[in-house]
Amino acid sequence: MMRRTTRPAALLVAALLVVAACGDDGDSLETGDATAASPATTAPAGTFPVTIRAANGAVTIEERPERIVSLSAALTEMLFAIGAGEQVVAVDEQSNHPPEAPTTNLSGYTPNLEAIAGYDPDLVVASDDLGDLVAGLDALDLPLLLLPAARALDDTWQQVEQLGAATGHVADAAAVVADGRSRIEALVGRLPERDEPLTYFHELDDQLFTATSTTFIGQIYAMAGLRNIADAADSDATGYPQLSAEYVLEQDPDLIFLADTKCCAQSLATVAARPGWDRLSAVRDGRVIELDDDIASRWGPRVVDFLQVVVDATAAVPVR
Repeated sequence: MMRRTTRPAALLVAALLVVAACGDDGDSLETGDATAASPATTAPAGTFPVTIRAANGAVTIEERPERIVSLSAALTEMLFAIGAGEQVVAVDEQSNHPPEAPTTNLSGYTPNLEAIAGYDPDLVVASDDLGDLVAGLDALDLPLLLLPAARALDDTWQQVEQLGAATGHVADAAAVVADGRSRIEALVGRLPERDEPLTYFHELDDQLFTATSTTFIGQIYAMAGLRNIADAADSDATGYPQLSAEYVLEQDPDLIFLADTKCCAQSLATVAARPGWDRLSAVRDGRVIELDDDIASRWGPRVVDFLQVVVDATAAVPVR
């Protein structure tokens, strides 16, 4: 996901992540008659056919796909991370990482079935069933893996394993998962013990939309032992409330994380120039952290990089 505007952009982030709650909780992988609880560890690399239980049901992939179309920026990152990049022939317009990804004008938000079919794919991967994507590709007899936005970190690793099995890169996927988990364990182990958790505000855009602890984004911060000031303000339980400037000023968070540096050109300087915000301790002490919008809003392998920025900022705050 990459945001382009302000309020509509924040709502888009919320919509795409909330859609994940409608996904299948039983994602797994089958090869032959065996079903694996961990979806990409029992199928040897190159073993086909393989059946993946995705959000759109059991999807059987008869042969190693060589013409993959990705309609999800997070899934694109996963495909390239596991070494399946050479099998990818087209990705959606939001897939800007890695740089060698074959970006097109395909849209994951308003999918064009004719345009997708024009790439003659033997596998399509997507995160959302928008525009009747599932039914449309099924009618065209094009296999689709629907892997929704992650609700927890384990969902990310599961999807990496599923894509590894689906593309013939089982060992590569397992290595990505093992490395990610190892890095996370090391990062969390660096955190100092505190009598009281530090508080934070995660800014999705300059209209002060944010994400609570119930979201995937919020769970990353929770791993760093931080307390979210937005939790008490989410009266509608959407996970993505809009805060008022007065509320943020009253809460005076220890840390401010800006996930709107690209979409909205926000920075420490622009935050400090907001009326009254120069009085915030995070601004005074230089604890306004400028994030990469894309890394902070995608649930792919770079989520570890996101956590590293959060841990580094947290560990830099002296223990009182």
